Amino acid sequence: VQLQASGGGTVQAGGSLRLSCAASGRTFSVYHMGWFRKAPGKEREFVAAISWGGSSTSFVDSVKGRFTISRDNAKNTVYLQMNSLKPEDTAVYYCAADRTYYGDSVDEYAYWGKGTLVTVSS
Repeated sequence: VQLQASGGGTVQAGGSLRLSCAASGRTFSVYHMGWFRKAPGKEREFVAAISWGGSSTSFVDSVKGRFTISRDNAKNTVYLQMNSLKPEDTAVYYCAADRTYYGDSVDEYAYWGKGTLVTVSS
């Protein structure tokens, strides 16, 4: 599966953005999906994940209550809705997919897209 993230941009603190990750290839609906981010000088970190059917989601503590993850299997797309953005959310955001792994480990996802940059100004 090939992944393409989009929707990044520059927003003021308190604002919102919605990231999209479009998948090409067959059987997108069987893949668990994750969002990760990498800030300057930091390691790539887990942000959110959604199971293949959408029934399970998980988030890193720092974004709980502000971010939501969803998917539209008919459109082969997963979304990350980001509200109440903070300067510390500034990072390159990546989407990832795996057929068997659902969770927060960077090392377990088999497929990755190129990132999209989110900049939150104070």
